[in-house]
Amino acid sequence: MKNNDDYLNNMRHSCAHLLAHAVKSLYPGALNAIGPAIENGFYQDFDIEKWKISEDDFPKIEAKMRGILPAWQKFTFNEVSLAQAKKLFKDNKYKVEMAIGFAKEGKKLSTNDPGDFLDLCKMGHVENPSKELQHFKLLKIAGAYWRGSEKNKMLTRIYGTCFPTKEELDAYLTQLEESKKRDHRKLGQEMDLFSISPLTGQGLILWHPKLAIVRNIVEQFWKNEHYKRGYQLVFTPHIASVDMFVKSRHLSKYVNSMFPVMLHEYIEGESAPDYSTDEILKPMNCPNHIQIYKSRPRSYRELPLRIGELGTVYRYERAGVLHGMTRVRGFTQDDSHIFCTPEQVIDEVKGVLRIMKDFYRLFGFSDYQAYIATRPKKYLGSLNMWNFAEDSLKKAAADEGFDYKIDEGEGVFYGPKIDMKVKDSLGREWQLGTVQFDFNQPDQAETTDEDIEEFWALKTFKQKFKTKENLAKYLKRLGRGFDVNYTNKEGKEEHCVMIHRVVLGSMERFFGILIEHYAGAFPLWLAPVQVALIPIADRHNDAAQKMVQKLREAGFRVEINDKNESMQGKIREATLQKVPYMGIIGDKEVSHEAVSVRTRKGEDLKSMTLDEFINRLQNELETNT
Repeated sequence: MKNNDDYLNNMRHSCAHLLAHAVKSLYPGALNAIGPAIENGFYQDFDIEKWKISEDDFPKIEAKMRGILPAWQKFTFNEVSLAQAKKLFKDNKYKVEMAIGFAKEGKKLSTNDPGDFLDLCKMGHVENPSKELQHFKLLKIAGAYWRGSEKNKMLTRIYGTCFPTKEELDAYLTQLEESKKRDHRKLGQEMDLFSISPLTGQGLILWHPKLAIVRNIVEQFWKNEHYKRGYQLVFTPHIASVDMFVKSRHLSKYVNSMFPVMLHEYIEGESAPDYSTDEILKPMNCPNHIQIYKSRPRSYRELPLRIGELGTVYRYERAGVLHGMTRVRGFTQDDSHIFCTPEQVIDEVKGVLRIMKDFYRLFGFSDYQAYIATRPKKYLGSLNMWNFAEDSLKKAAADEGFDYKIDEGEGVFYGPKIDMKVKDSLGREWQLGTVQFDFNQPDQAETTDEDIEEFWALKTFKQKFKTKENLAKYLKRLGRGFDVNYTNKEGKEEHCVMIHRVVLGSMERFFGILIEHYAGAFPLWLAPVQVALIPIADRHNDAAQKMVQKLREAGFRVEINDKNESMQGKIREATLQKVPYMGIIGDKEVSHEAVSVRTRKGEDLKSMTLDEFINRLQNELETNT
């Protein structure tokens, strides 16, 4: 049985067709919209009119799918005209709208039919659906706006999955169940780690004291390691002039992801002569790092210059895609930018890859994969620049022992990149680090007609400048790019090579992943509370307090549970909070200045003196960090 990505996508998309047929059969009048394959599964959107479907209906829908499947022997395909498509799908407004859209884009229109269900579709399908679509499962139901716009109707989206074999399906379903137990949103609430308040705002994380402790530990480690490796750490403001992001061309590319902050013309008593007096929340840190580099002339002797920052940025994400800590609107990136000569590029990329390896292993991500994303169809810079950059990334990855894969055409318009993806303890893949070339910002170019048209298409700029001529004057005054140079050995100016890089990505997303990776049971060096002391009775409280003091003086994070509860209740609470060690103190322990030690896994380590316990903790920290 084939098991490559293309085959899995074709199989899962075919299963979305099967789901569409079953729902339309069970719920007359239901209309199917799109049904793509996605990572590990598929979904199908429906306009179900008068019907209401819940997950309680899944067994009935799955049974219908199984009943339909034997008749599906082979998909047949036919190319049709727009007029034919409109006629064939006149009862489904979504298919008609899709057909019109495809036709406007110059795409061919085709129908497919496995025998009893005609559909409009342009994706791949399996050859023998009755045999290849047997191992499926419906997973969840959600709302989704048609075409992702809140202006359109809310549709019903049904998610499912499909695998080539029953064993693979069962393994995936088992993983899903374990994922639910590890869900960082669930553990975050149970362990009092973080919260999201509607008054603070959607997608904005409130770090509670326990998780803030862990973040401080990680950030301090990050800073120490980067100082050791020659990085210079900086701070930059949370807001910046719109001009900077116009000049970098970020604004026209990402305008729908940017938050406005201050439009001076709307402040009483002030007026704005041009757009340059407006500020926005920064969506990225790189232009500010360039300003630091350009604050004075630079010589080749100063290169490579590595500027790093734990910089907070803000990007608008639709409410429907926000997800705990892993998809947010405000986040802190472990962001750094390297300015170097072309001759230094390979060594600098290798240095970044070494940092990634060291960090990932420390956090228990022993399985990771490098993906090199190459030149897309639309790109900036010359072919020579792209070839040089791609070859440099490949050479650096090979020298550092990475068995990299190629993501053909998936580079960003301003340069190729290496994406690092790690597998967590459940085998799920997450992207963390990126090292990326940038041909756009270090360069300086004149404004083109294409630039003017791109910005004129933005409603805000039309309102601001009134005429295209005014906009053109503004853009030409700013130009494109920042002219990031250094003086070479001959005293001539040359453009720097600029490398963007993150190792952990955003702190919010990284900690969401980390909570699930550890199932909330942080290793000793990261645990917000490392030791919970549990006095059995009130008469043991004074001795416990003295032990707390000694443990804290030794550098450990310790809490005492002196509530008026049973010992077993206190042990249960510490276990639920996933505290690595519990020290129980009774009459015997008080008389010997000892503790009876248990682990969160339920191991009884028996009684030991407090000094012996401290030595054990110190040895564990030295071994594991």
